Amino acid sequence: MTVIKKPSVKPASVLALILGGGQGSRLFPLTKERSKPAVPLAGKYRLVDIPISNCINSGIKRIYLLTQFNSASLHRHMSQSYKFDHFTSGFVEILAAEQTLTNTSWYQGTADAVRKNIVHFLNNDFEYVLILSGDQLYRMDFRRMLAEHVETKADLTVATIPMPRASAQSLGIMQIDPERRITRFVEKPSDPAMLDSLHLLPEWYERLEIEGTSEFFLASMGIYLFNREVLLSLLNNSMADFGKHIIPTAIGTHRVFSHIFQGYWEDIGTIRSFFEANLELTSELPRFNFYDTLSPIYSRPRFLPGSKINGAEIDHAILSDGCIINHARITQSIIGLRGAVERGSQVIRSIVLGSDEYESDASILHNEATGRPRIGIGSNTRVENAIIDKNARIGNNCILTPAGKPDNMDHPLYYIRDGIVIVPKGGIIPHGTVI
Repeated sequence: MTVIKKPSVKPASVLALILGGGQGSRLFPLTKERSKPAVPLAGKYRLVDIPISNCINSGIKRIYLLTQFNSASLHRHMSQSYKFDHFTSGFVEILAAEQTLTNTSWYQGTADAVRKNIVHFLNNDFEYVLILSGDQLYRMDFRRMLAEHVETKADLTVATIPMPRASAQSLGIMQIDPERRITRFVEKPSDPAMLDSLHLLPEWYERLEIEGTSEFFLASMGIYLFNREVLLSLLNNSMADFGKHIIPTAIGTHRVFSHIFQGYWEDIGTIRSFFEANLELTSELPRFNFYDTLSPIYSRPRFLPGSKINGAEIDHAILSDGCIINHARITQSIIGLRGAVERGSQVIRSIVLGSDEYESDASILHNEATGRPRIGIGSNTRVENAIIDKNARIGNNCILTPAGKPDNMDHPLYYIRDGIVIVPKGGIIPHGTVI
């Protein structure tokens, strides 16, 4: 077991900045009406709950979230989820892109987003700045990274993770010396000769506490720990992005070190990665454990009844609070908050995000009179390899499956992305529809 080093400085001296990302086009249509950090996860959480929880569990309680696209639902989630008491200096605060007298443009990249909010950060007393992504699934104790940062007298520490060759070609790869100082950075090295020159030396594995004997490459996780003054000096230019510009430049001018993380880490950047990461949570021993009592994942507290199961068959599934499942079959799927599945229906390898409110009796009667399905999944319907966004209405006697369809297509009622059917938020699939 790896012993966590006690840092010589306290986490209270760290200011955390979570980057909310751009438009989230690769997660469309889940990002059609919400920002990427606000995309639901595991039935009852949001993507942004992961980095915030990692910070809180690491003793870091001053957190800014930078965003600019479709931020209304994210604002609502944050205001209802994270409130510290009056006797602490902790806060979780959203900073949305704004026009000022000196700047009227959108964020041009991750570094530009931080640069344009410097005036807000400098109102705080801090020694270190932790930069995080808002769309990754992992559990990390940042205190160990902080301890290594102080011990090596680093100006900047980059969190890295050992990756096999197949994955390395799509990531930013770091080359280090025996002391873990980063000497080289290559973004998405596709040339085999270039990639060969970047692999970790096996004789270093024991010293670096790397488990396994396979060929590994050190990939950047998009997690950076800066000394305050170093960050301010590196941002004193027009460079737009940390990964593409700031980090490669800093390697040649500053002490840049690698913190090697070994554990589950997934970048939730595409519909396929979102889909697979969620479905893996339904396995008996998922690589990411939401049941870890020592490092819980926090979210908005809700006052919902327990889920009601009326004669249903449930196999390797996650049911969130307030669901009603009537004589249906749920297999390797996630049913989100207030999710409803009616009699005779099957949900197979799918993610149903549930609904924001229970539909009233008056609304149900009105919709039935007009032939419109109620919120949820109707009776005798099969949903397979699909994502059903919030408040969607799926009728009776429907079949939703991507089988025999293109991997990517748009339809007035639904989308297919990465071979997965997606019914958008508030979407309606009429009774008897066959996709």
